[in-house]
Amino acid sequence: MITRLPDQTGATVPGPFAGPDHPMRKLTRSAALGEPWTADDARRVAEIFDGLASEWTERHVDPVKAAVVNDAIDRGSPPLDGRWLELGSGTGAGTRLLHERGVEQISVDLSPGMLTHAPDGLAPKVRADSSQLPFADHTFDSVLLINMLLFPGEVDRVLRGGGAVVWVNTLGDQTPIHLPPADVERALPGAWTGVESRAGTGLWAVLHRA
Repeated sequence: MITRLPDQTGATVPGPFAGPDHPMRKLTRSAALGEPWTADDARRVAEIFDGLASEWTERHVDPVKAAVVNDAIDRGSPPLDGRWLELGSGTGAGTRLLHERGVEQISVDLSPGMLTHAPDGLAPKVRADSSQLPFADHTFDSVLLINMLLFPGEVDRVLRGGGAVVWVNTLGDQTPIHLPPADVERALPGAWTGVESRAGTGLWAVLHRA
């Protein structure tokens, strides 16, 4: 069960950007539902994000997008003193925000271009397909996904008991890679409880094992 918290002051509804027929939206839903994820899927997604890496680097951390991540951490209360895994870390927007809070973290992305443009020295950077993570079971206390495909079985596998899943869509339901928090909860194996809200132009949810 997810409890809805009041929106953060200043939260706004994003303008139209990516509707339900967007190709990445369809891929997001199929991945979360456990449909086959192929080597061709991984190649195509990596190529898309390789092409975006330079543009994303120039923008660094947009304050509006940072607001939703910070609000999730502040009001969702994931364990900051534990070990974090960021999936789909891109050019390091989330990495920078976690580093500012002194969090121990590992950044993972499928795109070599994104990782090349991400900052050095803030966290270990690992190129990996999140459908098959190169980590042992129960390794992390929190898993952060900002505009990232959800592979529920792998997230569940690497998360320790009592750990948290931090789900962020920086453009709310207009984010190309989007799932409503209720769908994230349903996709994750087992029973979960948590909170959700909106900040900036985005939405977030922090889920803990029930």
